Amino acid sequence: MPKKYSEIREKLKIEIDNKTDSGLAHLTHYFQNHKNGVSQFFKSGAKEYLVEQHEKLNLVGEPDFQYYFPIKWDIPFPPPSSPKFKFVDLFAGIGGIRLAYQNLGGKCVFTSEWNSYSKKTYEANFGEVPFGDITKISEKEIPDHDILLAGFPCQPFSIAGVSKKNALGRKHGFLDETQGTLFFDVARIIKHKKPSTFMLENVKNLVSHDKGKTFKIITETLKELGYSIHYKVLDGKHFVPQHRERIIIVGFREEIFKGEENFKFPKLPESTLRFKDILEIKPDNKYTLSEHLWKYLQEYSAKHKAKGNGFGFGMTDLNGISRTMSARYYKDGAEILIPQNGKNPRRLTPRESARLQGFPDDFLIPVSDTQAYRQFGNSVVVPLIYSVGKNIIKELLSINELRKPKVAIYG
Repeated sequence: MPKKYSEIREKLKIEIDNKTDSGLAHLTHYFQNHKNGVSQFFKSGAKEYLVEQHEKLNLVGEPDFQYYFPIKWDIPFPPPSSPKFKFVDLFAGIGGIRLAYQNLGGKCVFTSEWNSYSKKTYEANFGEVPFGDITKISEKEIPDHDILLAGFPCQPFSIAGVSKKNALGRKHGFLDETQGTLFFDVARIIKHKKPSTFMLENVKNLVSHDKGKTFKIITETLKELGYSIHYKVLDGKHFVPQHRERIIIVGFREEIFKGEENFKFPKLPESTLRFKDILEIKPDNKYTLSEHLWKYLQEYSAKHKAKGNGFGFGMTDLNGISRTMSARYYKDGAEILIPQNGKNPRRLTPRESARLQGFPDDFLIPVSDTQAYRQFGNSVVVPLIYSVGKNIIKELLSINELRKPKVAIYG
């Protein structure tokens, strides 16, 4: 009889905090991947963790995996039973990109995220604990996959080392120039695992950062690794009532696709959503700004307006779209304020923040309001990622079909 994941979770005291180590990541990854050919990457660590928990909790019986299988995944977003492709989810946050690609029929075989609060939200929704700091994870510890997904943070690159290597007569590549940045970790994994395709997401400013030098290094590195590159800045306002521009970079392995992929970024639909469509009917009064904060924001805005600056709060048009929600939203909610009749304006609730990013209402929010604002402010517009992913997966599945071995039929 299947064991409910919620019961296993309770029995083994699966809880996420800042002391959570890779043992729990190994265990939950093994639980989700024990039948799909990548279990060897997680079994040893999972077994070690299981033994430790049995001893620590004085559990009756042997720490045998067979006791826990099969598992009934009573979580909001269980792994697909018949996946069409495999992917890895790097810099995973709370799983916005995973949600989109899982809805496209993909199976996540590895995930990484360093923030413990984000891990807590991720596990609550997907039943899997991400591994930690990707800079400390060897590319050899990551299973094979069809598509690599990463919403990596942008960092400036130093190219000072190039002239030094030239002076020493050493060869250098663009991969060398990215060392010390988080993009380097994406690149080294791509170099070693050679996925058929990848999708990277970042802030719009990546394109113009350091007069375009940063973006050039990124695209040239990916080309040097053997991929044809497609990129475009896309706005989430076509799917949610929020102005949110992001750069999406897609790559197809030339050794497989021969540069002949038919990929195009999707034609984005005109959204009929209005900001008021994502609002809760009776939000708690605690989200209404205090007199002190509201006075401060008005004075701050007036001061900068007098100087000719555009800094200040954003009162949102309920029939329009909002500004971009940032990870700092928890501080004062200034960029997206909601007008109220006869009262001070209010900030979004965590659920409204989730809706503004296109997360469904059954997405669990098991953290404080402060952490929730940070998490959704750092996340992606899920339906936008789904829209791009749909076109990528179409190419991936068509090439996978062509690569299948042909079976001879003899009469």
